[in-house]
Amino acid sequence: MSELKMNQVPQDQYTEEDFRFVQLDERLMDKTYAATSFLKDVWMHFKKNKGAVIGLVIICIIILMALVGPMVSGYKYDEIVLTQQSLPPRIPGIEKLGIFNGVEKGKNVYLDKGFADLYHWFGTDTNGRDMFTRVWKGTRVSLLIAFVAVIIDIGIGMSYGLISGYFGGRIDIVMQRFAEILNGIPTLVVVTLLGLVLPQGIPSIIFTLMITGWIGMSRIARAEVLKLKESEYILASRTLGAKNFAIIFKDIMPNIFGQLIIMSMFSVPNAIFTEAFLSFVGLGIQPPNASLGSLISDGYKSLTIHPYMIMCSITVLALLMLSFNLFADGIRDAFDPNQKQG
Repeated sequence: MSELKMNQVPQDQYTEEDFRFVQLDERLMDKTYAATSFLKDVWMHFKKNKGAVIGLVIICIIILMALVGPMVSGYKYDEIVLTQQSLPPRIPGIEKLGIFNGVEKGKNVYLDKGFADLYHWFGTDTNGRDMFTRVWKGTRVSLLIAFVAVIIDIGIGMSYGLISGYFGGRIDIVMQRFAEILNGIPTLVVVTLLGLVLPQGIPSIIFTLMITGWIGMSRIARAEVLKLKESEYILASRTLGAKNFAIIFKDIMPNIFGQLIIMSMFSVPNAIFTEAFLSFVGLGIQPPNASLGSLISDGYKSLTIHPYMIMCSITVLALLMLSFNLFADGIRDAFDPNQKQG
């Protein structure tokens, strides 16, 4: 008791200066943060990845050129002019710099053939067809295959993986064994068999992707469902009487959709390469139609004589695949909270 009395401060020692009101303009926190939406937060982190931004810009440029390129060249992609065959690249204005001036092996091929006012920006092939038009026409096919691959991944692969992982048990075992059987069939065998029923080209490639192209996405979706299906909010939905498919597509799918979008972006380069490979070996796009793979195949035959015939299509294909990889990497870092810094 004596110690308490000693520590007590007499009331008459307090003054008005010892107390003050908190003013309205004073901040009680060290720092305030403005509220941002999820998409805005993703975009802010995506912009910090310079490689992803560059990849997105290149993708936009390639898409634009694929749309308008065949229309601005003044030539048709299947127009054969035998008098203009095997002409090297020649671009007006730039030819004055000593590049793309129509010179091959030390001589101007255009002047030798009497085409002083003729220009082919990417040159011509062995049939006299304009390579600029054919390259961008072929890029359309690659982009179409990529777009279809994303739809198949999200539509078939995601649904298959969600259902398999959520129900589990015998359903999961049967669905996974079926997917493994399909995955064990070589792509070349699938395309060859489909070629007996369907015309070789875009239809056979699309059906090939529908048969085997979605398996990787289904495995990712299944793994994500296995982590989330025992969560508290899923248990609460079951308790409230929600149906299984309502839980799958309304509760689980929105929480993993970002991850699935990322994986679908990574599948785009694989689909483009698959189309190019099949066209290169003669099982894809057939002449006179063009794709990047068929153009590379045709240019490979004249590689030692006219290397420009293969360089343009290879460059566009490489840029397209590299850009989608960079873009997908940036999307992954932007959606993944563990990758975000600063």
